[in-house]
Amino acid sequence: MSTSTALPPRPAAGTDGTAATPGLPPRRRSFGAWFKDTGWRHLVGLAMTAFALLPLAYVLSAALSPSGTLVASSGLFRDIGFDNFQALFTDPQKPFARWFINTVVIGLVTSASTVFLGALAAYSFSRMRFTGRRMGLLSLLLLQMFPQMLGVVAIFLLLSEISDIVPWLGLGSQLGLIMVYLGGALGVNTYLMYGFFNTVPKTLDEAARIDGAGHFQIFFTIILRLVTPILAIVGLLTFITTTGEFMIASIVLNDPDTQTLAVGLYSFVGDNQSRTWGVFSAGAVLAALPVMALFLFLQRYIASGLVAGAVKG
Repeated sequence: MSTSTALPPRPAAGTDGTAATPGLPPRRRSFGAWFKDTGWRHLVGLAMTAFALLPLAYVLSAALSPSGTLVASSGLFRDIGFDNFQALFTDPQKPFARWFINTVVIGLVTSASTVFLGALAAYSFSRMRFTGRRMGLLSLLLLQMFPQMLGVVAIFLLLSEISDIVPWLGLGSQLGLIMVYLGGALGVNTYLMYGFFNTVPKTLDEAARIDGAGHFQIFFTIILRLVTPILAIVGLLTFITTTGEFMIASIVLNDPDTQTLAVGLYSFVGDNQSRTWGVFSAGAVLAALPVMALFLFLQRYIASGLVAGAVKG
């Protein structure tokens, strides 16, 4: 009959990787060891955060400064007042509230239309096989190599001719500007959606076809629900690009009542004789609110889509 010899328990390891003495609390790592391992990452993160927040704090300080100049904002938040915000809504020749509404409407319509058109094109390239499919995908990428500035003259001349036939779609119309923005909807966004659509198993399409579903039902009832993250990302990026676009908007919209924030705010600093940087900063702060609101609204869709994909995988 053999007897088994019990092995003595191993001492618990300390936080610094060394064996802890039995009966004594584990030794803590020194500050140097912690900083070498992970502490320097916190330091870099804090430095990058301060670097990113400093311009925002500078603009906010200028917006709250009663002097209305950028020089006085060198001492951040030394003087605080809301005169600049009040001046935004009291000048009848510069209707800031109207610009704000125009920007939100144009941005939302353009974003929603871009997402819808891009999703339709991406589904076609991903699920259908037709002549010219590969060449079409390459053409979408090649067209994006040319900057938008090259088409400014052509856009102006085209809208000028359209104004004589259809005034509500030519120069000075917001719908004309939206149509110009949608001209580039089938670009990189479609290619991004195409790659995301390919991650959806085609067995789902086959199962739906067995049940008698067509492309219309598959697209709206199955595919769109599974590709919510990329739809939210494309919509957010399109909204940010549209609300901050200045070149084309300044050419198409020549009436102050139809202009966007990017064009309207430039009037506060475009004149050398009357530059009101404080009011401009206040308008820039308020112009960031729609982007922040849309980001917070779409964040849950992005997060839920990522979590759902991780669970299914």
